[in-house]
Parts: sequence; structure tokens; C-alpha cells
Amino acid sequence: MLVALSVVAVIPAGQIAEPTNAEAGILLDVVKTGAPDIPIDKLFPFLTVFAVANTALINMLMASRLIYGMAQQDVLPRSLGQVLPGRRSPWTAILFTTLLALGLISVVSLKSDSSVVSALSGTTALLLLAVFTIVNIACLVLRRDATPDGGFRAPTVLPVLGALFCAYLLGPWARLEADMIQYKIAAGLLAIGVVLWALTWFTNRGVRAKKTGFRDIEHLGE
Repeated sequence: MLVALSVVAVIPAGQIAEPTNAEAGILLDVVKTGAPDIPIDKLFPFLTVFAVANTALINMLMASRLIYGMAQQDVLPRSLGQVLPGRRSPWTAILFTTLLALGLISVVSLKSDSSVVSALSGTTALLLLAVFTIVNIACLVLRRDATPDGGFRAPTVLPVLGALFCAYLLGPWARLEADMIQYKIAAGLLAIGVVLWALTWFTNRGVRAKKTGFRDIEHLGE
């Protein structure tokens, strides 16, 4: 209510529906009019960083636990699997994912013409579609194994259609020109993952004399 009252008190009623910055909305005009000495144009990109980081908090928590589990499996560097002695929180994984998220938000805010939310949420959808494509293909491959008694077996047409539809939606024809940055962000994230995997592979091979791969997939999150 206070925000609404501030808008009505500062901005003429006829201008509320037409903000000068369509992406930021009317609140940017309120700050410019009510406090012209504040360099809001320079501060606004950093405000969006914190706003988007707040909405991404749950995803960051999930990602940190996933990275922790992969580090425990020796698929990622073991340093990402360290936990606090008392709370047992994976602090290195949380720190890594937080810095990665802030870096992504900052780069997209300053280097891209598209909005942070649309670019990062679209990238998330893009990577999930890639994962779902692989999962459906894996479902077909796993049919070579014997089905246990009472086990569920999906009709063949479902994973086939799932893989085809997801693969189709991965293509550039399913996106606008402004959404092409999603491929660049996804490629950057995959590159980071490949670098971390390569470091782990060299460490496992040269120091521990072990193969790199999931060893206990049933306890990935423990």
C-alpha cells in the first residue's frame, strides 16, 4: 500500500500506465522524480542482481546439494564436497553456486539487451529440455535390461515422443532472436562443468589412481 501511495503521490495519474522504462516499470520513474540526486540508472542493474538472486534461492540450494553429492562421488573436485563441522552444510558448494549465480546475473545485466529473468529462466528451460531428451533416450536404452517382477514399463511410444518433442524444442526455431543468448549462457555453463570434470579426472587418475565415475548412485545426496 505504501508503494502504491508513493507512486500516485509522485507520478501524475495519466503517466502511470506509460513508464519511460517498460522493463523496470513505474518505480524507476518514481525514484527519478522523487529523489533526482540518486543515480538510479547506475544502481538499477545491481538492484536486479539481488532481486533475481532472491528468486533463484531455491534453485541455488538445490544446485549446491547436487554439486556436493557429485563431489562426494568423485565426479567433481572433492573440495566442493566440504561441510561445516557443526551444521553439516556443504559450504563450499553453496559458495560456488552463489558466486556462479551472481556472476551470471551480472554478466547478463550488463552485457545483454534481454532481461535477466527471461535470459536465465530461458536458459534453465533450455538445459532442462536437454536433460529430458537424454532421460527419454536413456529410458529406451535401459529396456535392454530385464524388467523386474512388478516393475513399471512405459509404452515405447511415450519415451520416443518425449525425446522427439524435447529435442525439437531445443532448436533455435523454437526461440525468438532475442532469446539466442540462452545458447551462449548454456554453453558457458557446460564449459565450466567440463573444466571441473577434467580437473577431477586428472586428479583421480594422477593422484588417487581411480577412475572417474559415479560409484554409489543410490546415495548421491548423502
